[in-house]
Amino acid sequence: MSQADASSRKKRLEGAAPVFAALGDETRLGLVARLSTGQALSITRLTEGTALTRQAITRHLEVLSDAGLVRSTRHGRKRLWELERARFELARRSLDQISDWWDGKLADLRAVVEG
Repeated sequence: MSQADASSRKKRLEGAAPVFAALGDETRLGLVARLSTGQALSITRLTEGTALTRQAITRHLEVLSDAGLVRSTRHGRKRLWELERARFELARRSLDQISDWWDGKLADLRAVVEG
């Protein structure tokens, strides 16, 4: 792999780092799972069934928003939250890239061991 290819790969993966950092928290991952139904949900709905306060849920949603994973819209006095699916596509492509790299390394190792 050329130096330019390695640099390009590194930049693409660094762009995904905030996404993985935000998803590294169990509570935030749970919020993503709840929002994955495709329905925009209010803080009240997202708090239901949890021991967390509305303020705690709001802080977690802000972290997800900063990573570009969720967005909110105002509907009257309510803020409704929904997923930003394009950012999840970035994460998927990053994981695919890492997987492809490992597949190549394992193929190289197999060639050495079997050769």
